[in-house]
Amino acid sequence: MTYVIHGATGAQGAPVVAALAAAGKSVTALTRNERAVVDGARVVAAAYSSAADLIDAYRGAAGVFVHLPMAAEEDRRAFADNILTAVREARPGRVVFSTSGYPTDPALGGAAATLAAGLAEADVSHAVIVPELYLENLLMPYVVDSVRERGVLPYPIRADFPVSWASHLDIADVALALFDRPDVTGVVSVGQYPAITGPDLAEAFGARLGRDVVFAPLTPEEFRISVAPIIGEGAAAEVAEVYRAMSTMPGRSITPETSAQKLLGLTPRTASQWLADMGL
Repeated sequence: MTYVIHGATGAQGAPVVAALAAAGKSVTALTRNERAVVDGARVVAAAYSSAADLIDAYRGAAGVFVHLPMAAEEDRRAFADNILTAVREARPGRVVFSTSGYPTDPALGGAAATLAAGLAEADVSHAVIVPELYLENLLMPYVVDSVRERGVLPYPIRADFPVSWASHLDIADVALALFDRPDVTGVVSVGQYPAITGPDLAEAFGARLGRDVVFAPLTPEEFRISVAPIIGEGAAAEVAEVYRAMSTMPGRSITPETSAQKLLGLTPRTASQWLADMGL
């Protein structure tokens, strides 16, 4: 039996493929390009937009790792519906869904909330990985280049806004553990605890680079302008709106009771450890 990984050539899926392959698991990499080569995996072309593709891919699988791609919310809702249709029809042994930081509160709505609720109703073994913000966001050129060239770490959060940052590598570690631990179900929060602030991140960068680094809060609009050339105008506007809503919150910390630390005994990387792993 195989483990089916969505976005296997992307930032979130690739580390999961690598972790499973390193553990000696059979891996099926789902991509949009059937000619893609993924080390340690069999490649299958399947689209989120096709429930039939997903049913074929999920049937007989020991587990499925899924996250919703960055796209217009209308498309993401359609993708969530197709994933749920495939899960109900193919009934894989286990589903691990990473929310990618999107809210799953039904009162707020959205594709991630639809998918999380649907999995809970599908009578299939599942777990929902809930990260807050990804450290890999700091690898965007406008961030990391600013750190290297000017000693300034720009990001669209307040200086006093604590975040339980997590790496895609942490998500892969947790996904691997969850596939081996069907007794752990429901929400698993992933991220550093206690949460840290922007100046704490700047200090970690400074220690790694051997220079002074200061944190510089951006407005959501400044952030939108910075990332639009990378992810597109539509996606940039939607992400900026997320940060605009975030600006009214006290912080984004994981819940210790549902943390990977408590449920799985896994401690996420610190910012310093992550920087070392990235070779920065």
